[in-house]
Amino acid sequence: MGGASLFFFALFAGAGGASADEGIKLVTNQARVLRLVRPAETVVIGNPEIADAVVQDARTVVLTGKGFGVTNIVIMDADGTAIVDDQVVVGRDDTKTTRVYRRADVQMLSCTPFCEKAYQGDATLN
Repeated sequence: MGGASLFFFALFAGAGGASADEGIKLVTNQARVLRLVRPAETVVIGNPEIADAVVQDARTVVLTGKGFGVTNIVIMDADGTAIVDDQVVVGRDDTKTTRVYRRADVQMLSCTPFCEKAYQGDATLN
């Protein structure tokens, strides 16, 4: 996890953060730590049904993927200057999952190492 933290520190060390086409990638039901280069005063998530932000301290924000989709995050300092203004892309981690199709019924299994029914959040997004 240290490498990921260093990645985000480097990502936000620049004046405006990552370019808009890269965005911040999250996985549903998983959290990621953002370390900021200066203290934050305001944190705004465009659509809180897609991602959530929790402020741990003035320079640490924890983002959690809540639903599939794209939203944005804006983090401002006390002067109202943007520290971070970027897209947040939330998807699922399919690396250790298997889908079983039975006609119209689709079941997702998490196979780590034994296959069990995977948590899917919104049932309409099988």
